[in-house]
Amino acid sequence: MTSVSMFSCFRSCLDGLNVYRISSHAPHAAKENPIHLDTAFLGYEVVIVKSGHRLCGAGAALGNAPLVQSKSYFEVKIQQGGSWSIGLATRQTDLSLTQGGNDEYSWALCSDNVIRHNKQEIYRIGTATNIVANGTNATPLAPQEGDIISVSYDHIQLKFYLNGSELEFPVTNVKGTVYPALYVDDGAILDIILDNFNIAPPGGFDKIMLEQSLL
Repeated sequence: MTSVSMFSCFRSCLDGLNVYRISSHAPHAAKENPIHLDTAFLGYEVVIVKSGHRLCGAGAALGNAPLVQSKSYFEVKIQQGGSWSIGLATRQTDLSLTQGGNDEYSWALCSDNVIRHNKQEIYRIGTATNIVANGTNATPLAPQEGDIISVSYDHIQLKFYLNGSELEFPVTNVKGTVYPALYVDDGAILDIILDNFNIAPPGGFDKIMLEQSLL
């Protein structure tokens, strides 16, 4: 990413917000949910703002809590288009990468409509269609700016959803202790949503919880 495009991306990403990564004195409201993107696990060329819930720049960031409960769920809004990936990764993943699924430690749905792991294309969703309730229209399953990508994980299957519609391509080879993983480049801005969801989670799934909350 060039310095000019990086500056433009950061200006859009900040949008009047205080930079979470840089200033420890920025005023903020009391958090109801302690889970957010982790400033200790992010690439050098990415910035986290919006109290740890927005990512922009070039690279990746992980959530600050692993998915340890039996059924975990979170959402990501594509706030601004570009190159992005959404999924899960362990803390061994390379956070300088701008696309998920390009090492053995990450599993991600990418903006080119491919679900990747270990540099391999697992599924391609661009040619699939989702039939709406009345059965008369077909909508391409290709995420766009403004869409909500949901992620569910039950330690057996990793599933992705587009605006509430399940993408019929579950991933079953996820291994290790995994965290929410977001990747951005080329002006993309992603907002992670960890509670107060836009779409009701699938049955039995709930927001990510800290391990001590499960006791």
